[in-house]
Amino acid sequence: MHFVVLMGGPGAGKGTQARLLQAALGLPQVASGDLFREHFANNTELGKLARRYVDRGDLVPDEVTIAMIKERLSRLDNAGGAILDGFPRTIAQAEDLDLLLANMNERISVVPYIHVDSDILLKRLAGRWTCRAEGHVYHDFFSPPKMPGICDVDGSELYQRDDDTEETQRRRIDVYFRQTAPLLDYYREKELLVEIDGERSIDDIQRDLVEVIRSVA
Repeated sequence: MHFVVLMGGPGAGKGTQARLLQAALGLPQVASGDLFREHFANNTELGKLARRYVDRGDLVPDEVTIAMIKERLSRLDNAGGAILDGFPRTIAQAEDLDLLLANMNERISVVPYIHVDSDILLKRLAGRWTCRAEGHVYHDFFSPPKMPGICDVDGSELYQRDDDTEETQRRRIDVYFRQTAPLLDYYREKELLVEIDGERSIDDIQRDLVEVIRSVA
């Protein structure tokens, strides 16, 4: 069985690669964000518990998150392993995950880290603009409008949401690297971390990820 922890900063394309790996290797993508949304939507006991913290503006305790991960990994579609996307984020969570898998007589096979320079991450994340009329999305670098500030489709004004600004995205990237650096060292010391150059094409990154995961079979 392959249990893979896929790591990468915001804007590194981790979610895209996890979905492609799911198709290529038959390993389900287990994304922490999706789990929370699922439990909230289904009003499960874990969802109700997590909601209490979220509604108060508090962080959801690790034991609640790991309980969701445990429930997800118990499903039959995880018989061959799973791609863990967005979890763990801290050493404490990594240790909880190690214990959970050990109780299943399993372990982490490999930790691919899609590495992208922070300046490039910022360029990818910032610069998004949305039209006020219909919500059409543009990007300064990847899909700019024909006329600055004007939607190509309906001519409405383009505006930048608060969470799309350079300042907001820079904070997001800084928090990720501060939070994740110790976790990278944790997996590096266990000789599980494999760095993947994330500044190439999606196909090139996917090819390397598949090769790395298959190599630990």
